[in-house]
Amino acid sequence: MAHTFVLVHGAWHGGWCWHRVADRLRGGGHKVFTPTLTGLGERSHLMRAGIDLATHVSDAVNVIKWEGLDDIVLCGHSYGGMVISGVAEQLPRAIRSIVFLDAFVPNNGEAVIELTGPAVVEGIRTASQRGDIGIPPRPAAAFGVNEADRAWVDGLCVPQPLATFTEKIVLTGARERIARKCYIRAGSYANPGFDRALAVAEADASWRCYSVPCGHDVMVDMPERLTEILLEVAA
Repeated sequence: MAHTFVLVHGAWHGGWCWHRVADRLRGGGHKVFTPTLTGLGERSHLMRAGIDLATHVSDAVNVIKWEGLDDIVLCGHSYGGMVISGVAEQLPRAIRSIVFLDAFVPNNGEAVIELTGPAVVEGIRTASQRGDIGIPPRPAAAFGVNEADRAWVDGLCVPQPLATFTEKIVLTGARERIARKCYIRAGSYANPGFDRALAVAEADASWRCYSVPCGHDVMVDMPERLTEILLEVAA
């Protein structure tokens, strides 16, 4: 059976980071969409003040609406967990399965700045104090990207719009009502916030949980294994 996947990248990245996974899924006859969020990747020329989490949720929602997608596997990486949580609020009936890939799983009223680690919080505060509209990307090495791919990842990451990390999300429980939920944890990337998210998921029988032995950018480090998992949760 052919499935439809919508893969949402994390902070500083773009749709480019999914190439290896998307190629494998498409090779199996599946439809794959990898939207790049406003101000990032090939849409970095649109960077401006005022781009916030709601902007990025709309980016993903509009791909689903305008492409007429239904019964989708919706996957969000890292910051993308915020985005797909917002998408679930607007288009819950379009989602077959929702997948959090080493990602934030926010509660109502939370923002990235409240969930992320000290290094990113410092970057947010510094950018805010300077009046910058973006937060400089963290180096690929900090995310545990394999050495061969670090220069490629570093060369394509760009500043993240500041307001996407400070806007509080509004949730009403739509995400929890999706029948198929999955959390994938990158075992080689130390992050207490993602450990907490995994623990919550593991305690809930409605979630399927996986661990993969690589750094944070799972789609870069272990695309074959990630493709296998995405197909499992789609079934």
